[in-house]
Amino acid sequence: MAETLELVSLIAYSTATLLLIGALLAAAWWLGSKKEGESKGIAYESGIIPSGSARLAVPVPFYLVAIFFIVFDVESAFIFTWAAAWRELGLEGLVHMTLFIVVLLLGLVWLCRKGGLDWGPSRSR
Repeated sequence: MAETLELVSLIAYSTATLLLIGALLAAAWWLGSKKEGESKGIAYESGIIPSGSARLAVPVPFYLVAIFFIVFDVESAFIFTWAAAWRELGLEGLVHMTLFIVVLLLGLVWLCRKGGLDWGPSRSR
């Protein structure tokens, strides 16, 4: 009986969500401007008319910093969660978190050895 109630609740929630999304899309279409003009297809950035191409070469270190940020952000989220529940997790949780940190440190060591952290100019290159 409880499983049926959960299924009915899920179906009702999904239906309500789809109806709300459909209603919002229909309202945006109905209330939106239907005028087509020359300026409608131009990118808008803070009221400044674009000049030139947006295709600029971004240096690789920019992407490396972004990836490192994501990795260490996820790592810190796991560590903070573990720290909040360390009493309940006990020794088993400590072992798992230690293995998690060791695996991440091994990945960082591998990255250093491959030269992934060498961003600036160097004599060997």
